[in-house]
Amino acid sequence: MNGIWTYADFLPRIPEEKRLTIGEGHTPLLRSRRIGAALGLDNLFFKLETANPTGSYKDRFAASAVSHLQTIGAPCAIGTSSGNTGSALAACCAAAGIPCVLVIVEGAPAGKVCQMQVYGAQLLTVKGFGKDPEITKNTFETLRILAREMNSSPMISAYCHCPEGMQGVETISFELASVKALADCLNVFVPSGGGGLALAIALGFEKWRGKHPGFSMPRIHCVQPAGNDTIAGAIRSQSLRSRPIERSQTRISGLQVPSVLDGDKVLQACRNSGGTGQLVSDEDVYFWQRELAVKEGIFAEPAGAVSLAGAVAALEANELSRDEPVVCVISGIGFKDSPSYEAMAGKFPMRTMDSVEACRIEIKRSLSD
Repeated sequence: MNGIWTYADFLPRIPEEKRLTIGEGHTPLLRSRRIGAALGLDNLFFKLETANPTGSYKDRFAASAVSHLQTIGAPCAIGTSSGNTGSALAACCAAAGIPCVLVIVEGAPAGKVCQMQVYGAQLLTVKGFGKDPEITKNTFETLRILAREMNSSPMISAYCHCPEGMQGVETISFELASVKALADCLNVFVPSGGGGLALAIALGFEKWRGKHPGFSMPRIHCVQPAGNDTIAGAIRSQSLRSRPIERSQTRISGLQVPSVLDGDKVLQACRNSGGTGQLVSDEDVYFWQRELAVKEGIFAEPAGAVSLAGAVAALEANELSRDEPVVCVISGIGFKDSPSYEAMAGKFPMRTMDSVEACRIEIKRSLSD
């Protein structure tokens, strides 16, 4: 399989011998079995980016970004991450034989940090990075300059820093656009921190429409935790600009981005598509994370459940028609965020029985309740 390079005609011009793939892309699109029916959404789908090799959509970014590094002959990869980007970059750099140094946001989940270390990346952190906008901005700028000095390119998953990598994320749209079951009036709900994923999906659909004139542009909905409202609230208030916040207040890992990265372009892209901005509480995110697991068999990290929480919010606000197809992008797998899955697992504790007979009785009792 060619990974994202199935769509090479839409991607940066990379010589075939420099195109790296670790098997990313071509992820499943599943129709909801139970949640959609309960909500009255007959055409609710989940795009499972959890099925990528390192467990998130960031593998698409890393495959394209590291291919770019190989093309320019970069001696190393220097980047930043709140978790998933780092895992993806570390894996792709390991495959390419390129040293990888990552500056990790403060408080990144241990599962994601360990995954980066397993692939051999060198990790550093800066106090306040990823939470304080000024420290975050200075970190980005310092790494951008350092990467250029070392004849490399900054590995930061935003168009404003690494468009070569973000174009790989656009392949999500190409895959969705190829599905005939998704008719006109498609709504795509996208979890957003800095906004790069939402922008990539919007730009990907625009590229697809450029080569398929009859294609109808889907509506792109930017969904953010209320504790990190840099883009979605601005869309709702008709503001002309996204807005940085003093400090992220959400617990949703990966979406704690107080700075404005691709926010202004996301705001415009969502509006142009007819989409909305949706703000959701952390509590709603955790609720729908659990519902995805117990009702659909989908194990999403909290950030991955943000899209579904946003679709429900739009439905409750009468901003979404029940008969239109809806795709929720499930951006990352649950194994990476141990606090959230340990909390969910605690609702179903394992019990020790004194005997096989006691076990038999308990099974019958529990199934008859």
